[in-house]
Formats: sequence, C-alpha cells, structure tokens
Amino acid sequence: MKILGIVALCFAAVQPAWAQESGPEQLVQRITDEVMAAIQSDEKLAAGDKARTLQLAEQKVLPHVDFEEATRLAVSRAWSRASAEQQQALITEFRAMLLRTYTNAIGSYTGTQAKLLPTRGKPEGEARGSEATVRYQFSRSGGKPVLVAYEMRKTGAGWKIYDISVEGMSLVLTYRTEFDGILKQEGIDGLIKRLAQKNAPPKLTL
Repeated sequence: MKILGIVALCFAAVQPAWAQESGPEQLVQRITDEVMAAIQSDEKLAAGDKARTLQLAEQKVLPHVDFEEATRLAVSRAWSRASAEQQQALITEFRAMLLRTYTNAIGSYTGTQAKLLPTRGKPEGEARGSEATVRYQFSRSGGKPVLVAYEMRKTGAGWKIYDISVEGMSLVLTYRTEFDGILKQEGIDGLIKRLAQKNAPPKLTL
C-alpha cells in the first residue's frame, strides 16, 4: 500500500481560470511546485498533519483530478451496469479513499526533488491533442529516482488527471484488480459498502 500512497500523493471543484488556459505539462508542474513548496515550508504539513494535508489537497490537487473517469476505469465493465445513484456513490467513496491515502503519504515527499520530463501526447487519430502523459522524476539524495506518469485528458473544464503510474504501476489498474474480486462476489452495492467501510473514521477506544 506504500506505493499507492505515493501515487495518491502525486493525485471536485471548478478549476481556476489559469488552469483552464494551461497545457497539461504546465498544469502538473504548477501543482507539483506548489505542493512541494508547501511541504518544505510547513513543518506540520511535512510531518503529516491531517488537517493541513486535507486543506492542501482540496486547494491544490483534487480540483485537477477527473474522479468520474478514474472511477469508471477502476470499476471497468461493472460501471455500465451501475445506476446513476450507484455511480455517484462509487465516485464519492473512491475520492474519499484517495484523499485518505493522500493524508497518510504527505510526509514521504519531504526532501525530494522533482524534474519534469518530456511530455507524450496522443500521436494520431480523432482525439489527437486531447490526451497526454506528463512524466516527472522524483529523487532524494542517495536514493533511486522514481518515475511518475500522469495520464491526462482535456475536458470542458481544462486538463484533468485520470490516472497516475509510479514506475509503470497504474493506480487505476491496481484498484481495478482489487475491485474486480469484490464485484464478482458482492456486486456493485458490495463494493460501495466495502469502500465506505474503509473510509469510515476509526472508532475511538477507551
């Protein structure tokens, strides 16, 4: 689950005007720069303070994630069988799960350096220019560089991230494998229930 935490860290509302005008690489670079600067300048944030992490995520990261597309891809074929209410419940729980993972992983980026690599766009076809893969290399002194790829698509609200991979490990495909087993045994409502249970705050013990 540690790798998923890093993925989520590198992962709503209406985007600001500047985001709608930016290309995919400029958008990801701005998000990355702002998140890294916040971590480096705020000791509580770097230490994993959940309240500050939630605020950072809501302001800087989540507005640029296409949770509907990410959830649709993670649920795969079962998505078309889900009712509108079930689809919305899946999106809500998937978003909450990623946010929870984010708050637990924020400290892992303390002291790292980020380098933007050449962006890969969709070369041919009707959707040319509507999809892109923005790649970043994150490194820490003495450690092996980690390659992170942001899969993005252009929407009516600007460029949005719908999947992230760390060293070739896709967030969507990882969750698709996990969700597939639950869907086969418990169905769509079972998956929603499982996600809701994971997202529920821990019970206090006396």
